[in-house]
Amino acid sequence: MDNFTVVQNIAIWALPVLFAITVHEVAHGWVAMKLGDRTAQMMGRLTLNPLKHIDPIGTLLVPGLLLMVGASFIFGWAKPVPVNFNNLRKPKSDMVWVALAGPMSNLVMAIIWAALAKVGLGLHQAGIDLAEPMIYMCFAGIQINIMLMLLNLLPLPPLDGGRVLVGLLPGPLSWQVSRIEPYGFFILVGLLYLGVIGMILFPLMKGTINLLFNLFGLR
Repeated sequence: MDNFTVVQNIAIWALPVLFAITVHEVAHGWVAMKLGDRTAQMMGRLTLNPLKHIDPIGTLLVPGLLLMVGASFIFGWAKPVPVNFNNLRKPKSDMVWVALAGPMSNLVMAIIWAALAKVGLGLHQAGIDLAEPMIYMCFAGIQINIMLMLLNLLPLPPLDGGRVLVGLLPGPLSWQVSRIEPYGFFILVGLLYLGVIGMILFPLMKGTINLLFNLFGLR
């Protein structure tokens, strides 16, 4: 996709990014509702309407800038779905399932995009013109969802992996880790700037994408 113009890249990535971020947040709210907290539902956030979830910076500005500068990876975020963990039936353990819901939804979406890419390749072989942009969009969908899944599983509050860690650790240690949350975003930005996140995520991302490609015969 490096040879595409900015406009072409936006056309390819816009839908996969919006779906990846929106479904991720809805998954958190849906699982929270099933486990006793209806906050997201009452605030109208259990909807796939992206307008309800768009964060001007995380959903539009950051991914847009990354596309414009030709970054090697694209990521973003939506407005977090509100969850009141005190309303959960088992707050500490249920928090783990609520946190995992987002990354797991990204994994499911990556699998769906891979299946659609397989269909697109079949259409391309049949000579259908729209198949090629469909394939590129599917590849973008695979990439953004795997990236978001792996990024959010990092054990750093307030990322989902951090909340999983807080939910699994024993009381005093859990409390100590949770105290990192106000500084988590700045730590993440610093690690991204230093290239640490890339060193961790890129091998995992490449391996996961290769696995999906092999499973669906996308070579």
